[in-house]
Amino acid sequence: MPKKSGIPQPIPYQGSKRQIAPTILRHFPSHVLRLVEPFGGSAALSIAAAVRGGADQFWINDGHAPLIKLWEEIINRPQGLADTYAYLWNDQLGQERQYFNMVRHRFNEHHAPADFLYLLARCVKAAIRYNAKGEFNNTPDNRRSGAQPLEMRWRIARASGLLRNRTRLTSWDYKKVLNNCTTDDLVYMDPPYQGVCERRDQRYLPKINHDEFCDELATLNNRNIMFAVSYDGRTGTKTYGKELPSALQLTRLDICAGRSTQATLLGRTDMTYESLYLSPVLALATTQVPHSDMPQQIALL
Repeated sequence: MPKKSGIPQPIPYQGSKRQIAPTILRHFPSHVLRLVEPFGGSAALSIAAAVRGGADQFWINDGHAPLIKLWEEIINRPQGLADTYAYLWNDQLGQERQYFNMVRHRFNEHHAPADFLYLLARCVKAAIRYNAKGEFNNTPDNRRSGAQPLEMRWRIARASGLLRNRTRLTSWDYKKVLNNCTTDDLVYMDPPYQGVCERRDQRYLPKINHDEFCDELATLNNRNIMFAVSYDGRTGTKTYGKELPSALQLTRLDICAGRSTQATLLGRTDMTYESLYLSPVLALATTQVPHSDMPQQIALL
């Protein structure tokens, strides 16, 4: 296995904050007792914080149980998962499309974590999509075969080493997670329904009611719990997602997430900016430490 350093990302995932996670972390205290992700997904913030040494403990939650089962394998049984992934990846060669369909059918029957990882590595846009029957129905990206076994083995082993023995894994409703957080926690939330997901959605999670979500944030404020939320944003002159209300007294930051994929396909240079909201107690904590290396693409609105 090649020796590498850096931030591993074992789970390919549409909408992952992997690229901007280090930037987001610049707005967190240098160290917290526990980092909580109620909408865990690929846990990009937790992994980046673990690399930086920014938290003692982690809590990764996601409403999609197969995703949490995959995290259990990554963290607690990395070698077995990497071995099975390598077998699937090599076994597909020469019959990639048919093999994907076979694994997809098997996953829909048994929800095996290694099958799920293979599907995410191969499917279009690394997006989890289900049909009305609750069956995974995304199609393979025929331009690529997924991360090669040695690369995936490194990602899995590195993530396991960073998170093992200090990570809680649950598949709860996000409200239950927030209710169990304390003032020792920093909560990072990246709800999965904003932007284009406001339209007809084939994803695995139900839409989250905006007003109910805002009520939960107000409750966190009242409990003096530090939190940050990635919520709305813009590409060029087009905005997506609802802004969080001013009554919550959040500090809003505009973070450049790079060139829009759609704009690139159309030959344009539109940049995507994502909003990051900091709770009052978090904003107060982070203003105590100056960030001299703050990149220019971040602007306080």
